Amino acid sequence: MAIPRQLPNAITVARIPLAVLSLILLLLGGMLGDSNLALRWTAAIIFVVGMSTDWVDGYLARRHDIVSDFGKLWDPIADKFLTGAGFIGLAILGEVWWWMVVIILIREWGITVHRLMIANEHVVAAAWMGKIKTVVQAIALSWALLPFWLLIGVQAFSVVSLVLMSLAVLLTIASGIDYVVAQVRGARAAR
Repeated sequence: MAIPRQLPNAITVARIPLAVLSLILLLLGGMLGDSNLALRWTAAIIFVVGMSTDWVDGYLARRHDIVSDFGKLWDPIADKFLTGAGFIGLAILGEVWWWMVVIILIREWGITVHRLMIANEHVVAAAWMGKIKTVVQAIALSWALLPFWLLIGVQAFSVVSLVLMSLAVLLTIASGIDYVVAQVRGARAAR
């Protein structure tokens, strides 16, 4: 069965408004506190659904042989909108340290700006380490957004959150270094 050629790209772009909606609900829920966890749950579920679409759009594009330069460029950008909104929202609520968020955002948007600057020359698809980094960020954010502290207690929840966020920061730094090294090697080989 054939699918519309633009469906994977439409799914990719849909992550951007999902990021905004998730952030708004997270912050509204945070302002209301534990008295209204429905907003927190909703924000978390929207985030999880949004991150799940990252797999769906890629699968559809590869399965139906409709991979596009638009998708290669915008898929990681949409991911960064969604994860960035999650990190910023949690930092605003005081649930993640700002220094972690700043490191992640500098790496994410620095590489995104570079990709956009060289898009006329060639499109840089996400490398394997960048994909692993995105998965770990998604897991860390999903854990932190879902109010699991109600089930396991605040202390256990905080320890798991710290471990997952620390791993996300380390992989973000490592994948950023990997990207820069690959770009430098590619530039040297092109000369």
